[in-house]
Amino acid sequence: MTRHHPSDPRTALLQHRWLNRLQTGLLVLTMVGIAAAAGRLPFGEGCLWLALFAVAGALLLEPVAASALSLRLYRVRALHPQEAHEMWALLRELPARAGLPATPVPHYVPSAVVNAFATGSKQEASIALTDGLLRSLSPRELAGVLVHEVAHIANEDLRVMGLADSNSRLTSLLALMGQIAILLSLPAQLVGAAEVYWPGLLLLAASPQLALLAQLGLSRVREFDADRLAAELTGDPQGLASALAKIERVRRAWLWPGWGNPEPSCLRTRPATQERIARLLTLAPGPASALPLRAPHFLPESALATRPPRWRPSGLWR
Repeated sequence: MTRHHPSDPRTALLQHRWLNRLQTGLLVLTMVGIAAAAGRLPFGEGCLWLALFAVAGALLLEPVAASALSLRLYRVRALHPQEAHEMWALLRELPARAGLPATPVPHYVPSAVVNAFATGSKQEASIALTDGLLRSLSPRELAGVLVHEVAHIANEDLRVMGLADSNSRLTSLLALMGQIAILLSLPAQLVGAAEVYWPGLLLLAASPQLALLAQLGLSRVREFDADRLAAELTGDPQGLASALAKIERVRRAWLWPGWGNPEPSCLRTRPATQERIARLLTLAPGPASALPLRAPHFLPESALATRPPRWRPSGLWR
């Protein structure tokens, strides 16, 4: 098996940021094009300006609004250094390594679901960790997950992926409105007062799927890049690989049989876990990371969740 030694994290980070800016620009152009095409057919030229304003609003407001909404939906609370000393000690080691201006704030999610996510911006980032995750992973595995989320923050993925999500939602909304408008015009079409442009109708129906594929393709690249940078920052790709394998096993345990991998590969929001693990295991361990991992676990004393996760009407598992 070929093993690659990690390069300088700072150099890799600078290269990724330039690629990030290029992909962001292409994403914005794709957003405007797909959204405008989805709305122009039933609504005319004015929809182009609607798409432009919507994209501008997403660029300006999405990071702040999405962060506040995500933290509120999951009912998280910030972890104080006194109750999560080891976790804070670990996170304080990472900004200098990853080039962050501030330490991300860890948050506790009272949910048995095994999950972690980052929100906010590089200046004010939050990392949410569920009770299920804290109970399931060893300190070494949890360190891999934390550094993976820090890598997303350092790579400026939060804004890019938030923008991609806004694009998909906008395109789906415009396509739905267009389909309703076409249905309302059916009487005029039946009497010959209006003509159906079938290529445009097919484009309108396919536009949400096209936007989704663009978003998911970008998401897959971002996950691989975050895995790679996390391995470079810690020198321990096996720790993250072990965490991914354990998270996959726990999730499969409480999902219905056969739901472990319900989507085709082209529609997954993240790459397949086995594919990510295989890539991580091709990376050679780096120098000793000297990350503070003295505690037997990172579970705060005020942890609450003990019951299995349940599906909520909001669509969230908590």
